[in-house]
Amino acid sequence: MEGLVSHPSSPLPAYVPLAEVVRSGFREGVHYGAVIGITADGAPGYTRGPVEAAMFPRSAAKPFQALAALRAGAPVSGPELAIAAGSHSGQDIHADTVRKVLADAGLGPDDLRCPVDWPMGRRFRDALLRSGGEPDRLLMNCSGKHAAMLAACAAQGWSTADYLDPAHPLQALVRETIEELCGEPVAHTAVDGCGAPQMAVSLQGLARGIRAMALAPESTPEAAVIAAMRTHPEYVAGEGRLDTRIMRDLPGTVSKIGAEGVLVLADTDGRTAAVKISDGDAETRARAMVGLTALRELGADVSPVADLLSVDLFGGGGPVGAVRPL
Repeated sequence: MEGLVSHPSSPLPAYVPLAEVVRSGFREGVHYGAVIGITADGAPGYTRGPVEAAMFPRSAAKPFQALAALRAGAPVSGPELAIAAGSHSGQDIHADTVRKVLADAGLGPDDLRCPVDWPMGRRFRDALLRSGGEPDRLLMNCSGKHAAMLAACAAQGWSTADYLDPAHPLQALVRETIEELCGEPVAHTAVDGCGAPQMAVSLQGLARGIRAMALAPESTPEAAVIAAMRTHPEYVAGEGRLDTRIMRDLPGTVSKIGAEGVLVLADTDGRTAAVKISDGDAETRARAMVGLTALRELGADVSPVADLLSVDLFGGGGPVGAVRPL
């Protein structure tokens, strides 16, 4: 396509097959990507594809961003901290929580710099449409993160109008936090869908960073973010969403998806898996089976979510095949 230039460090040519789509005994498609599993003792134990190549974690980086806001003094905890690390569905409980975080900081919805949007959860989007409602910044799935960032700025006396500028003190702290936890420098900075800076690290770095948070001592802000996510999974995503389902059915496991096919999982023993599906995994089907398969290969018990290890394909009203990990 004219004007489209491939980045020289793009890992695309090195991505490997991770899941196949089989319909009536015929391989219809293949999901390519990369996956890394880190064992309980911290060693890479399951690796496929270019796990050291730079990629955008997208919303899987929200635990890092929430941690930076907490380190900067954002007075959030419990559901407020969980939604700061989440991609919420736009339910009433989500909008009310974001509104409270802003109000406690002396701010309001107009201070948010995320885009106006419809609820991410389809059921809640449809209900809003039927009621004659309109899109709103509070309903944007990243509004919890933005509210926590604003609360941190208010606590520090930093400017709030430009809190998304990569040179803003808060975003400098986000970068410092990501590089510290992931153990590598940020490779590239872009503008995420919500307008916040998005910082590229490797899939290995993403797994390393989330694992460090999951194993952090109880009294640390890192542990506070993970505890909030595990305790309030309905604020990390919402009813019927993948992250909420995994954290409810695998108690102690923390789960965070990111756009364009990203998922990171970590259990209480330190076993961690991070996945990138190169085609974006629009139906959010391949990343779960690949990530959970990696955890299972590391010795984790994923039997309560065994139904996520493959996905049925339907034809003529009945199952005719499946999407399954390779």
